[in-house]
Amino acid sequence: MARISMGEPGQSEITPNAATADILFELGMMYCLGRDVLQDYVTAHKWFNLAALKGSEDARAYRRELALEMSPAQVAEAQRQARAWVTLN
Repeated sequence: MARISMGEPGQSEITPNAATADILFELGMMYCLGRDVLQDYVTAHKWFNLAALKGSEDARAYRRELALEMSPAQVAEAQRQARAWVTLN
């Protein structure tokens, strides 16, 4: 059974079997738009990056567009968070 638990922004938990490209992309959209969470481009970029790793072309496009609105330090932090998530999951 897949489980997604939304807590504080950036503290989402996804069990490994629920981590599909579509779910990760939706998390990116949620944080990008501030839908039910505080808008957070770093967290959105992280989720788009993870969805892109699973093959989502839409996530690649959104990640690219979002990066234009972010500082290099923010992009680096999002990439660090994505690598950490992959390591833990």
